[in-house]
Amino acid sequence: MKSLMQTLTRSALAAALGVGLTATAIAADLKVGLSVSLSGPNSSLGVPYAKGMQAALAYKPEVNGRKIQLIVLDDGSDPTTAGRNARKLVEEDKVDVLMGTSGVPAAIAMAQVGRDAKVPMIGLTPIQLDAAENPWVFTVAQPTQLMIDAVVQRMKKDGVKTVGYIGFSDAWGDLVYNALMKSAPEAGIKVLGNERYARADASVTGQVLKLVAMKPDAVMTGGAGTPGALPFLALTERGFKGPVYGQHGLINPDFVRVVGASGQNALMPTGPVIVAEQLPEGYPTKKIAMDFRAAFQKVNNAPTSDAFSAYSFDGWLVFTDAAARAKGEPGTPEFRLSLRDAIASTKEVVGTHGVYNFKPGNLYGVDERARVIVKLDNGQWKLAP
Repeated sequence: MKSLMQTLTRSALAAALGVGLTATAIAADLKVGLSVSLSGPNSSLGVPYAKGMQAALAYKPEVNGRKIQLIVLDDGSDPTTAGRNARKLVEEDKVDVLMGTSGVPAAIAMAQVGRDAKVPMIGLTPIQLDAAENPWVFTVAQPTQLMIDAVVQRMKKDGVKTVGYIGFSDAWGDLVYNALMKSAPEAGIKVLGNERYARADASVTGQVLKLVAMKPDAVMTGGAGTPGALPFLALTERGFKGPVYGQHGLINPDFVRVVGASGQNALMPTGPVIVAEQLPEGYPTKKIAMDFRAAFQKVNNAPTSDAFSAYSFDGWLVFTDAAARAKGEPGTPEFRLSLRDAIASTKEVVGTHGVYNFKPGNLYGVDERARVIVKLDNGQWKLAP
């Protein structure tokens, strides 16, 4: 059993899906606790997160001579389980940093545990929290407003005057809708409707019928992963001919597989890693993005074709940069506080999605270098003009 756990901790995810790696796996000086959705409706995001973290561990397995132990738990796509996992990682496994997870509600649940336990957390998904009340939490994902602003700019360029909205009936759907409502009126675009659906729903026909009846020029979607394909499929079934826009929660191969031809020509923002080979020479993130792809291929014996595994890689880069500057002994309150402060002072750490600069009181650390607009063309992401 010990040999098996060592293999799971040090190498590709493989059979680790759905298996928690316990703190007894190997002796390590630094401990990273990752809770992600390896099962349930968010698993199309969670599995890439976990595989990306395995690539990150192989890419940089130690800091200043201290080995890093990665502990992985499955939250089953359930926010309550994510919070429980975070508490186990903190109280039983004594991790130095939390990372996760595959959905905004679950990430918020983990963040609350990190705040209460005074353990830093690096989120892998956008988190809408009051930074002043959550000084232990940061995220390597792009802020939703930054990405939706880019979509609205594209809509304006495309001549869109009215746009219908359909998204998840949870915090992610709220984040996208609120960002759209802030940005669209400034661009002279009117938002029609606010249709919602649950991640586990099998159909959105009723919501789409309402939107189509409003006759919008275009539709904006606020879903993620595989369930994010439902509006595209339903709009095609109803014969909607206008452009359909998405956002960075849809950049994964399972979405592409499920949406099929209904996603043709869909436009959405993403981190530049998804089109790394198409970026101009000299783009700040191009080299590390190609390094990430090589590490992922080596560890997982398959290429990466999603944006989520790269968030894990970037979270690892931010963590290891901060851990190299933190003071004290890992596993102690003093080290965790110093690690938190080191993350908050991150300067120009180049990742695959962007260049990270954190400061106290700010959850996010990226700027406009962390976004590009891509188009889905015959199942492939292409950098949009």
